[in-house]
Amino acid sequence: MFKHLKNDFPAAVVVFFVAIPLCLGIALASGAPLFSGLIAGIVGGIVVGAISGSSLGVSGPAAGLTAIVLAAITTLGGYENLLVAVVLGGVIQLLFGVLRAGIIGYYFPSSVIKGMLTGIGIIIILKQIPHFFGYDADPEGDWSFFQVDGENTFSELGNIVGNISPGATLIACIGMGILILWESVLSKKGKIFKLIQGPLVAVAAGIIYYLVTQGSESLGIEAAHLVSVPVPQNFDDFIRQFTFPNFSIIGQPAVWVTAFTLALVASLETLLCVEATDKLDPRKRTTPTNRELFAQGTGNIISGLIGGLPVTQVIVRSSANIQSGGQTKMAAILHGFLLLISVILVPNILNLIPLSVLAAILFLVGYKLAKPATFKRMFSLGWKQWVPFMITVLGIVFTDLLIGISMGLAVGIVVILIKNYQNSHFLHIRDEKETGIKVVKMTLAEEVTFINKGAILKELDKLEPNSYLEIDVCKTRYLDHDIIEILDDFRFRAKDKNINVKIISERGTVENPESYEAFFKEVKIEEYRTTG
Repeated sequence: MFKHLKNDFPAAVVVFFVAIPLCLGIALASGAPLFSGLIAGIVGGIVVGAISGSSLGVSGPAAGLTAIVLAAITTLGGYENLLVAVVLGGVIQLLFGVLRAGIIGYYFPSSVIKGMLTGIGIIIILKQIPHFFGYDADPEGDWSFFQVDGENTFSELGNIVGNISPGATLIACIGMGILILWESVLSKKGKIFKLIQGPLVAVAAGIIYYLVTQGSESLGIEAAHLVSVPVPQNFDDFIRQFTFPNFSIIGQPAVWVTAFTLALVASLETLLCVEATDKLDPRKRTTPTNRELFAQGTGNIISGLIGGLPVTQVIVRSSANIQSGGQTKMAAILHGFLLLISVILVPNILNLIPLSVLAAILFLVGYKLAKPATFKRMFSLGWKQWVPFMITVLGIVFTDLLIGISMGLAVGIVVILIKNYQNSHFLHIRDEKETGIKVVKMTLAEEVTFINKGAILKELDKLEPNSYLEIDVCKTRYLDHDIIEILDDFRFRAKDKNINVKIISERGTVENPESYEAFFKEVKIEEYRTTG
């Protein structure tokens, strides 16, 4: 874990700066105390990071859970009651891990995962444009297209006009210039430029700019455009920021419903982020998903017990970690400790960071996720990859993360069904020279299900009278009972049309069988069997 510290620490610093406004913004959008978002970030970094088997994934409060948390606080009658559901949700996640439910994430097509990454990249850029220009009326955590303040992603961009802050915009442009220069030029000039990362320099420049221009009406930055971390006056004040769950309501059905909802959504979002993070990993390491569920469950139990929001693995922070050169999970753990230390020791310094500089950092993260080259490559792979990819991207941009992924998955399943329908069988037609009889050989696929009923029935109906049908099932290992029924029904029509039928299998052949079902059972091709 300490072998790559020279890479992990700079990456942890970048993730730390990205995490602060996200933790606070998600807490604000969730209707929870601001400190609860920081608690979730700390627990997600230190606790989940230590237990998880993910090398590059970073956990913390998730924008995808804001709507659930916001509604649950009202439904359950307060934030203390919600914390009970967070703890129970963590216990349910532990159970998911024991039941090995982590495999679910691998059932999502690659095109959908790539669409998720690209969609999130576009969302990051769109959501940070207002902050880049110093318009910070909307919280960073409001990541859905339709926002809690009645606006949407694009109408929020229109609100920038007339609300641009010259000072915030200027330092954002300076910060962007530093980031581009650092990555494209300086990082190749010497080791010092690799050790000290561009985002850290950009943040330092932002703090210096704010202090130098204080009091300037034209170029100064107002306090509303800075990071806002709670500042305790003493130790007792710090302790009072923690909220503890009200376990007296644990018997209420609504608490358990909320807990199961949080566990299910948080687990799904985590598993999708794990899959996406593994794809972004330059070393292509594989995260043990059941262990990840166990880590997330432990994190949610601890976060709920001390007043934090529910946590998941989060692609924004994970991708920032990867793009900044993180190598091991030490980067995630260090980012958690940096959050903890900053909240205790230097909250006043954090409150000097302009949000526009952080927006510039996230701009580059978003661009790396949604490069034009990605669209070009997916289009070149054909419509079966392009359509689910684009549906996922558009769904995420115009709805939210989970709905967009669900839309992409649904389209992916439709594509599979279409190809399955098309590939149920293969036909070879020949005319016997000696007899003049047309012989139609139908070779069934390895798996033939009810989806293929229409295609097979269509071919059987097209057979001409006095022809000869050979049905080859040598390679078939699964034959749905629906298909067997079709063949049994066809037996009567075949007699009327004087069509002779021959079935060819690994264990023998039969001419004009009296019962197709009996024959298939005899040769061990049965419904739900895989013996051959």
